[in-house]
Amino acid sequence: MGASDALTERAAFLRDSLDKSRTHTDRMVSMLGSFDHRLSALEAAMRPTQVRTYAIRMAHENIDKTLKSADVILGYFERTREAELKLSRGPRDNLESYLTAIDQLRGILQFFSSNKSLRSNDGVVNQANNTLAKAIMKLEDEFRSLLVTHSKPVPPDSLFGSLPEISQPLSGSLDQQSESAKNLSSTNHSEHQVKSSEAAALTPPKLIPPRILPLLHKLAQQLVQAGRQQQCLKIYREVRSSTLEKSLSSLGVEKLSKEEVQKLPWESLETKIGNWIHHMRIAVKLLFAWERELCNQIFEGIGSVKDQCFSEITANSMLVLLSFGEAIAKSKRSPEKLFVLLDMYEVMHELQPEIELIFDGKSCSEMRDSALSLTKQLAQTAQETFGDFEEAVEKDASKTFIADGTVHPLTSYVINYVKFLFDYQATLKQLFLEFGHGDGTRNQLASITMRIMQALQSNLDGKSKMYKDPALQCLFLMNNIHYIVKSVRRSEAKDILGDDWIQRHRRSVQQNANQYRRFGWAKILQTLSAQGLTSSGGGSIPGSDGGSSGLVPKPILKDRFKSFNMQFEELCLRQCEWAVPDQELRESLRLAVAEVLLPAYRSFIKRFGPMLENNKNPSKYIKYSPENIETKLGELFEGKSAAKMTTEPRRS
Repeated sequence: MGASDALTERAAFLRDSLDKSRTHTDRMVSMLGSFDHRLSALEAAMRPTQVRTYAIRMAHENIDKTLKSADVILGYFERTREAELKLSRGPRDNLESYLTAIDQLRGILQFFSSNKSLRSNDGVVNQANNTLAKAIMKLEDEFRSLLVTHSKPVPPDSLFGSLPEISQPLSGSLDQQSESAKNLSSTNHSEHQVKSSEAAALTPPKLIPPRILPLLHKLAQQLVQAGRQQQCLKIYREVRSSTLEKSLSSLGVEKLSKEEVQKLPWESLETKIGNWIHHMRIAVKLLFAWERELCNQIFEGIGSVKDQCFSEITANSMLVLLSFGEAIAKSKRSPEKLFVLLDMYEVMHELQPEIELIFDGKSCSEMRDSALSLTKQLAQTAQETFGDFEEAVEKDASKTFIADGTVHPLTSYVINYVKFLFDYQATLKQLFLEFGHGDGTRNQLASITMRIMQALQSNLDGKSKMYKDPALQCLFLMNNIHYIVKSVRRSEAKDILGDDWIQRHRRSVQQNANQYRRFGWAKILQTLSAQGLTSSGGGSIPGSDGGSSGLVPKPILKDRFKSFNMQFEELCLRQCEWAVPDQELRESLRLAVAEVLLPAYRSFIKRFGPMLENNKNPSKYIKYSPENIETKLGELFEGKSAAKMTTEPRRS
């Protein structure tokens, strides 16, 4: 077999194999087509069963969901019933349970309102809403009841006990208190410097019992949450503002109009000002501070309502206090008001930082501004009163006549006035700074003091002219200038006025004492002079020095002794009614007179007395021994009436 035959045979074999493969493929395709047809038929036969099975499963799921929803709804209905039962008992017995029931009822309403499918239950929702509204009204009633029950005015003793540096209020007239208003800040000046750290350490009485505070806080939260914020604040304002006003009223705070204040007599007004200073300090440091703290505690975390609430609680009380201060600041100025003005300015300046802190916030801005305005008004009025006082001293035209030549009331008044100024150095420094005088407080005070003293001396010079007797004029000036010098040396004014001022005025005292002696005793000393006692005829009598003196006509000598006796008695009678209140000065002045008069009298008696010894009744002319003279001089300047004086001399 050739190659071609083999190739032909192989090709025939392959063809046969392909035919068989095609036949097998066709059979397989036919078989698979038959399977597909059968599966389609089977699927079509099973589809209704699958649908029914799915529907049954979905129905079961829906039933389960419905049953679960029904259980939830039934649970809410049950909780609604429970909440209504708790709320029906009111909040008094168990506030916590009552508030829980309110929250529970709110949750129930939220559930029904958030599920559209349940909105058909309008009856249930309306009933729940009505129950909730009634419950909130009961909360308002409980809030008011707790506040009213536990809001009591603070007793005055507790307030004064909380600020021990504040004394009890003044009472009665100032005459009974011996210049208490002027001493109000001078004698207890250091006590008025109350540090805020001391105030912070105070243990205040509880305005509301601690166990009640959390309840009020929760009630306030619930009311605000329920949209009853304004009603809640209104209740709180009414109760607490009334309680605060009663606390102030129990202290003695009065609501006076400006017209009523300005019509009060000075004595009554001075007492009220002293009390106002106490009241202002107590109100700010204690009552207002405590009210702020209470307000913060009850409305903690409830928006910014606490500032507005506090402002409205304290507004009326603050207005009453500030309006009194404004009435004083705007009243007619007079020198006696300076120290109470300084006291008022001092307390307002002291309290200003605390006012800024306590009355913080926009709602309280008007009260802060009013307090600052009053402080500045008081400073301005006090500054102007300084000038008024200087002018009043210089032009004082009072006709008070001091018959005995002692210290004039104006002098003691002005000196006390000046001494009080030095008790206010810290206050004055601040006052001067208010008006741009810089730090030269001592220079300002020295300048003011110098001018006041000069005005006083000018006025005293004028008043001395009221005395017809020049000796009494000098005595009057001596007494008054000595009083001024002595008072200055014992006060802080000596450091301001200086030693030169003191020495200059001490010399003035001595000069007036010398002038008094010259005007008062020069004439009587002339009667003890030998001048005019000329001899007229022979004979001589022994002189006092062992020599001889010419004979003096007895009538002339008798007249001379009579003149001395008459003048001496007249001088003693008059000058015993004069007064030198300072013992040391009084003794010094008596000694100065005695040092001049006694030697002259002794010499005169020794020289001319023997000439009358042989006369009938010589004591008629020589009425006084030197010892009698000295005794009489010791009675001068006591301010005694003539009836109390020694009138009958005794010869030794």
